[in-house]
Amino acid sequence: MESFLKPVEISTILRRQLIDFDIEAEVLESGTVFSVGDGIARVYGLLGVMAGELVEFSCGIMGLALNLEEEDVGVAVLGDDAQIKEGDRVKRTRRIASVPVGESLCGRIVDSLGNAIDGGAPIAPKEFRPIEIKAPGIMERQNVKEPLETGMKAIDALTPIGRGQRQLIIGDRKIGKTTMAIDTIINQAGKNMMCFYVAIGQKRSSVALLHEKLKRHGAMEYTTIVAATASDPAPLQYLAPFSGCAMAEYFRDSGRHALIVYDDLTKHAQAYRQLSLLLRRPPGREAFPGDIFYLHSRLLERASKLNDEKGAGSLTALPIVETQANDISAYIPTNVISITDGQIFLEPALFNAGQRPAVNPGISVSRVGGDAQTKAMKQTAGSLRIDLAQYREMEAFAQFSSDLDKNTLQQLTRGKRLMEAMKQGPHQPLPIVKQVAFIYAGVNGYLDGYPLRHVRNFEAQLYQALDTTYADFVKQFEAKRQLSPEIKQALDSLLADFKKRVKL
Repeated sequence: MESFLKPVEISTILRRQLIDFDIEAEVLESGTVFSVGDGIARVYGLLGVMAGELVEFSCGIMGLALNLEEEDVGVAVLGDDAQIKEGDRVKRTRRIASVPVGESLCGRIVDSLGNAIDGGAPIAPKEFRPIEIKAPGIMERQNVKEPLETGMKAIDALTPIGRGQRQLIIGDRKIGKTTMAIDTIINQAGKNMMCFYVAIGQKRSSVALLHEKLKRHGAMEYTTIVAATASDPAPLQYLAPFSGCAMAEYFRDSGRHALIVYDDLTKHAQAYRQLSLLLRRPPGREAFPGDIFYLHSRLLERASKLNDEKGAGSLTALPIVETQANDISAYIPTNVISITDGQIFLEPALFNAGQRPAVNPGISVSRVGGDAQTKAMKQTAGSLRIDLAQYREMEAFAQFSSDLDKNTLQQLTRGKRLMEAMKQGPHQPLPIVKQVAFIYAGVNGYLDGYPLRHVRNFEAQLYQALDTTYADFVKQFEAKRQLSPEIKQALDSLLADFKKRVKL
């Protein structure tokens, strides 16, 4: 039996459908690739594109608009440019380059765009942040006043780092720069510090090895690795530190503390130079573009200690720069030295002589860390830098003289023991109480009577005694963390008693 709709019913149905009809149309601005090669695509037609905007090629690969010229746009390809060919369509995303941020990144290895590359589940972020944002202004900051303890005697005593500081680690290749950064991350366990390690231009095997070290010491629980390896294109290596910084700023801006390691900015500058030359920007000194200083200054200025109104969070940066043949007067090293708040200089001669970490106490400096240094360490190591610098100077002259007076000999002898006391094995960070006790012993002559070869044995036994026999002193020290007359007296009697007990 056929059923017929009445005209009134038809008009009612049509009216209802017209009410729900959405007439809004999505307008997509697109362009055309007219040349591509070496990670750079020239695109015609993207008239309204913004600097730093992400664009999408027809094959699904993303690009970053860098050069906005009169006739075309220079786009850095964030992927394999072999998949892109002349004539491909490119569309705007109307989204400035941004990365996922938040707790979901903890313990993960991600690329420069925040995609997981550790084989785990895809990251499900709740928030995205632009990779390029303006650094906090002067009025939004406060003085660096909280210590960031690295667990290394040579750093905490001589070139202390404060939360919110930018401390450069500089030296030739293979002399312990990365090891120093790893040890600092390991020592942040239980200190409410989120850590970010940005690997720029390193081998994939090196990143995997670093991940295993951090995992073995339980540090991956609060660490994120941002990796742009040597096999990744230059645009991804250029983006990596900015992406890592955006991820770390999320914790700073929520009133927490974050530490970021850039390993290393030399390779970052080289990646940016490659990009700039391919984009036909005018080269300057050593073929670097004219804005290479601005590149690193706008990155490192984002490290800060915010004021109480902003939540009092902090972001501490440890940039690493590799020198060639110990030359710290080269272009990139001098640039970064002038931006940062101090530098830790690692010297190949010291490293080869067995002094590890190979910190040169003469030219290593921390411009603000002294204000944030633990009071007990400041009181203990006050004269240490001068003693070590004088020893190194005297050691050079002593080689040419056989007749040395008693005071000079005593200074040389103590200097040798202090240099020996600064030695520390990799991945063995020390709590501040052990550092203070041992450095105090060296500075105040408790090591003078022992042969040089017994200094490390003395140190090991002292640490063991602090964990067992002198546990009460440790509790007393941790309560105040400064050498008050009572604690100083207790430390003197402890060391006098320990000298009777020690068996070398």
